[in-house]
Amino acid sequence: MGNHFLATIALVALASSFAYASDPSPLQDFCVAINDPKDAVFVNGKFCKDPKLATADDFFFPPPNMPGLNIPGNTSNPLGSLVTQVNVEKIPGLNTLGISLARIDFGSYGLNPPHTHPRATEILVVLEGTLYVGFVTSNLNPGNRLFTK
Repeated sequence: MGNHFLATIALVALASSFAYASDPSPLQDFCVAINDPKDAVFVNGKFCKDPKLATADDFFFPPPNMPGLNIPGNTSNPLGSLVTQVNVEKIPGLNTLGISLARIDFGSYGLNPPHTHPRATEILVVLEGTLYVGFVTSNLNPGNRLFTK
């Protein structure tokens, strides 16, 4: 019984050295969005550029010689605000990475109308002035709740 027990322990130890747990690897690191479906893979609502043809410009905003988020937006409109979005349309390399960014400029008493971000996160940074912001939960139990500050 002693040799059988040792053999079992040795087998379990050997087998456990080959076992590990992890999340499955993604199919690819990124999917640079393109508008040309020729010989491209369709992922997340966009066609993907061949990863071997990706360049650094696919992952940066703004493109060379164009204004970026450092330029204040014109808030002289009925809402008194302007949203400058940076998403997959502006940075094709964001496709499938689950991230986007926006600059919102507010004039005095400007507002950003109620909107939704299903399964998304929003973080606000106020550089100058104050904002009254909030969100409503989508849970029906115990009922939708409003959080403001």
